[in-house]
Amino acid sequence: MSLFVYFTAAAVCFYLLVYYNVFRGGRCSSPAKLEGKTVIVTGSNTGVGKATALQLAKRGARVVLACRSRERGEAAAFDIRRESGNHQVVFMQLDLSSLKSVGRFAETFLRTEPRLDILINNAGVMSSGRTQDGFGMAFGVNHLGHFLLTNLLLERLRRCSPSRVVTVSALLHRFGSVSFPALQSRKDVVDGESSWTSLQAYCSSKLCNVLFTRELANRLEGSGVTCYSLHPGVVHTELARNMSRWLQLLLRPVAKLLFLDPEGGSQTTLHCALQEGIEPLSGRYFSGCALQQVGARGRDDALAAKLWEVSERLAGLSQHAES
Repeated sequence: MSLFVYFTAAAVCFYLLVYYNVFRGGRCSSPAKLEGKTVIVTGSNTGVGKATALQLAKRGARVVLACRSRERGEAAAFDIRRESGNHQVVFMQLDLSSLKSVGRFAETFLRTEPRLDILINNAGVMSSGRTQDGFGMAFGVNHLGHFLLTNLLLERLRRCSPSRVVTVSALLHRFGSVSFPALQSRKDVVDGESSWTSLQAYCSSKLCNVLFTRELANRLEGSGVTCYSLHPGVVHTELARNMSRWLQLLLRPVAKLLFLDPEGGSQTTLHCALQEGIEPLSGRYFSGCALQQVGARGRDDALAAKLWEVSERLAGLSQHAES
């Protein structure tokens, strides 16, 4: 054989080894049916969120697509209804970059929907810029918006227990940190505005997801509401659409070769939402449809408790409770 053939064979073997052992992940094996159950999936007009919502609709759930764009959200609801044959799939507007929008969504949902059995905090951004309330975009959307949303819906989740809160984090949480002085001074977890600091902020927001889930589990112990955070796998989605053009061009060929498609990326979310017997693991972190260890900061209970207290203040949770 020529050197080229040997090289090609070696490259294919390496690709298959990496794909099946690192990127591909596990499959949700739960046979659970969801007739009579209601699920919210944030950021479900595209990517992993849409794939997750489709699978839940196929199992018979009433699925609320909580998305920022009305046009894209209603189009996604139409697609899912058509593909699943389930007509209990509805769009409800939610902009996680606006705490006021989060409050309106929760108010509308609680007024119009009698049940909430599963809340899936899926939406995420990797972007510079600021939310409508002045927070760094990744921190404000990925953590703070979901923090407020979950708290505003907790009483309904308790009433419908056993119920679950599933929050999509990422393996990159291991590179995150939480700077309370930065949150105090500039409403963000990093300093500066660039593609690099956007990545740092994203990693830190994903650490916040892990810490939030850990503290939420502590607060909900014995309530019948369990919660889980997860890494969905390395997925080819629109997450990086706000990154610089050259970074997108660099990532695109790698993503097409190695990364999971959205359906594959939805599997660990579905596992955490549906799998029986994982209730004692509330507060823990999953990847590849299996329990995984988080980074050292993600196991810091004192850090998780402090983040919760600061998030309550930043989100104005007491004001929402009074209104």
